[in-house]
Amino acid sequence: MYVIIGFFVVIVSILVGFTIAGGEVLILLQWAEFLIIIGVAIGSVLIMAPLSLLKKMIASLSKAIKPAHYSKQDYLELLKSFNDLFLVAQRDGLLAIEKHVENPDESDILSQNKKFIENETAKNMFTDTMKVMLSGGIPPHELENLIDTEIETFEIEARPISETISKIGDAMPGLGIVAAVLGIIITMSSINEGAEVVGRHVAAALVGTFLGVLMAYGFINPLATNLELGLEDEMRYLETIKASIVAFAKGNPPIIAVEIARRTIFSDERPTFSELENYMRGKTE
Repeated sequence: MYVIIGFFVVIVSILVGFTIAGGEVLILLQWAEFLIIIGVAIGSVLIMAPLSLLKKMIASLSKAIKPAHYSKQDYLELLKSFNDLFLVAQRDGLLAIEKHVENPDESDILSQNKKFIENETAKNMFTDTMKVMLSGGIPPHELENLIDTEIETFEIEARPISETISKIGDAMPGLGIVAAVLGIIITMSSINEGAEVVGRHVAAALVGTFLGVLMAYGFINPLATNLELGLEDEMRYLETIKASIVAFAKGNPPIIAVEIARRTIFSDERPTFSELENYMRGKTE
């Protein structure tokens, strides 16, 4: 939502400021400049990125518009569900949680955490790791290495999305110059048609430079940064899950395992010890 609002603010600010300064908005609608810049940008992306990455880039646009931000409430629900699950394992043995791990969507414990259930990456990482624990014979440090490998793979796979979009943004001013140079070529070819015609062609050429810079610093690069921050938020969520599993695998009581995991949460979303304790006891205050 904020991305859409941001785009709207950028566009309105440009148009209102240009109008106040005495400019005519219609002169900015130079479709040939749009075609050159956007067309070359699309072609460059096709040269730069494989098809699999292009699909991920398109899919990531929905994540930018509606980012998977994890609030304090989301973390409270996550830690409570893990605490309840670990309590069952502590009381009845690890095999008692097998049904929850095998079918988390139907689990009366895990299914209460909707953000976790809807996140396929987090859900699969947790359940697959717990299945390894259920099989037995893996020490906690090896379990930690296993999770680290999965998180690292997730990052390596996701990082090129924001990096590629950032490279596109960095290239936009250059593409704007390309469009402007083509406009100047047209201008020079019609220099004998009078000052008014030449002025119109120069204005059209300058629109190309304007569009390139605007698209780079007003839209594309901020979008890349949004995706990068979203990835950091996602990885922090995975790190919290990892901390819970590893702490419990080391023999810590459930309450200690979730407390260790709580410490991994960024300060803006981290619940206090009392908030977590009260939430696990069913208290809302």
